[in-house]
Amino acid sequence: MPDNRPLLFFDSGVGGLSVLAATRKLLPTAPIVYAADSAGYPYGTKSEAEIAARVPALLGRLVERYRPRLVVIACNTASTIALAHVRSALDLPVVGTVPAIKPAAALSKTRVIGVLGTEATIRQPYVDRLAAEFASDCLVLRHGSAELVDLAEAKLRGEPTDPAAYARVLDGLVSQPGGERIDTVVLACTHFRLVEPELSAARPLAYVDGAEGIARRIAFLTQGQGWPGERPIGTAVFTRLDDQVEALRPALARFGLAEVAGL
Repeated sequence: MPDNRPLLFFDSGVGGLSVLAATRKLLPTAPIVYAADSAGYPYGTKSEAEIAARVPALLGRLVERYRPRLVVIACNTASTIALAHVRSALDLPVVGTVPAIKPAAALSKTRVIGVLGTEATIRQPYVDRLAAEFASDCLVLRHGSAELVDLAEAKLRGEPTDPAAYARVLDGLVSQPGGERIDTVVLACTHFRLVEPELSAARPLAYVDGAEGIARRIAFLTQGQGWPGERPIGTAVFTRLDDQVEALRPALARFGLAEVAGL
C-alpha cells in the first residue's frame, strides 16, 4: 500500500517553495502540504519571543489537521529561533533551515563571505556559531533586508520588480569595510533563492543556499518509506486568504500546489 502521508513545508510566505522545488527533484511523487503564515508575514521584523510562541502553535494545528510524516521549517528566521521549541512539541521528525555558511566557506577564494538574510536571522547567536565553526579564517559580513523578502513575494505574484532594488540590497554588503572582496554570498533566507537571477544580474557573485542539503536530509529521513506511484495534487495552506494569495495561484500551480486552503 502506498504511504499517502505528506511532507509538510512551513514558511512565513512563499520562500519555502525554493526548498520544495529542490525536494521534488529527489522525491518526485511525495505528497506535499505547503503552509504559509500569511497572517504573520513577515517574520524577519518580528521579535524572537513572538516567533518562538507563534511557530510551534501553528505547526501543532497543521500537524493535527494534515498528519504529515515529516515537517520542514523552510524558513531561516523561524528555524534559528523556534526549531528547538517545535522539536520538543512535535512527536515526528522536524527538519530546519540554517544559513549555508559551511559550503560558502568551502567555496570562497577571497575568504570574504557575505551573509544576506532577514534582520532577525543575521542577529542570531546561531549565525555567530556557524561562522566561528566553519568560517573562522574568513571575514563574514552580514546584511539584513526585509525589502528582498517583499521583492521575492512580488515576483511570484507576477509583479514587475525594479532591478535597482537588488543592487541596492547588495550594496548593504559590499559597502562594508572589506566588502569589495566578497566573492560568495550566503542566501540566508529561503525567499532569496527565488530572486537569485535578479541578484546575479545586479552583481555576479557566487550565491549559496541550503535547499539541496535540506532536500537530501528529507530523503535520508524518509528512506525506505512508501510513496504514491504518481504525484498527487499538492495543497497550499495560508493563515490568511486575501487578494495577494489569489495572485499567487499561478505560481503555486507551477510548484504542483493546485489546491489552496485556509487555516
